[in-house]
Amino acid sequence: MSLVAAIDWIRVLPWLAVVAAMAATGAWLARRHALRHGLLDQPGERRSHAVPTPRGGGIGIAVAWAMACIASGLAGVLPGPLALAAVCGVVLVGSAGYVDDHRPLSPWWRLAAHVAAGAALAAGLVAAGAAPWLAPLALVGAPVMVNVWNFMDGIDGLATTQAALAALAFALLAASPLAALPALALAAACLGFLPFNFPRARIFLGDVGSGVLGFALTVLAALLVLEGGALGGPGLLPVLFLPVSAFLIDAALTLGGRIVRRERWWTAHVGHAYQRLAAGIGSHVPVTAAYGVWTLAAIALACAANGQGLTARMAAAGSCGAVGALAWRIITSHWPLPDRKCP
Repeated sequence: MSLVAAIDWIRVLPWLAVVAAMAATGAWLARRHALRHGLLDQPGERRSHAVPTPRGGGIGIAVAWAMACIASGLAGVLPGPLALAAVCGVVLVGSAGYVDDHRPLSPWWRLAAHVAAGAALAAGLVAAGAAPWLAPLALVGAPVMVNVWNFMDGIDGLATTQAALAALAFALLAASPLAALPALALAAACLGFLPFNFPRARIFLGDVGSGVLGFALTVLAALLVLEGGALGGPGLLPVLFLPVSAFLIDAALTLGGRIVRRERWWTAHVGHAYQRLAAGIGSHVPVTAAYGVWTLAAIALACAANGQGLTARMAAAGSCGAVGALAWRIITSHWPLPDRKCP
């Protein structure tokens, strides 16, 4: 019986409902605040929406998941240093995003906050007795994932559904409550926010939300490695790649192309595969759904590979990466850069 099946759902479900309610309440309050103060993302040539839309709704997810980490630490599920590191990282990434949602903040200041969050996570892992190689990986991985989720947050529902699915996958892969309960809490927070953002966005995540999602997923991945198990440690990394492969492949190949073309890669654009698809189809919904189908298939592959040896895990991750790269190439070759916005 898997860990998820063994969880005492009678006790856990009310807690997850509270987390979802906190995220939903935060989104509702953020929408009122944004409308009152004119914090609207305007349509433009570097955006994929057609009407002015409030931003910053992801603050509800940030607060809800931070509170879940505090509760997990107090309950002894998370070691104290890791709970503190997770909350500090959310505050650092979320604060930088919140400021940027209200007024433009230098990308270098934002990056500094992201690196500081990675350093906090690395320090928490060292204090928790993690393997020496995990701390530097977290230090680099946190700002990478924060920015990947920021880059890929461009159409309705995409970043939130992908984070929710990845969190559920990490819960399925978990061997102890250490990773499973924080993962379920993140999925619940995403589901609480999702009705405000899909199928038609009434408010966007904003940098405060997308950044925190990327950081939270980094924390969950680190927790999965920390809890060990068969072929734990570095051998788990190919499996952890699979649930987030859709975003990593699209972001890496698009960013790499912009760097090769000597474009200002850190600025907003509409060159990602998902943006081209949304503009070509004329709707965000089928693209978000298609990415969801990919991720569900990748999760099934991750669960199957997790019980295998390192060679099988590497083969699963490699085949996923190759197919994803081919799909990205086909999409970006057949769908030009969008010259119109989706409703």
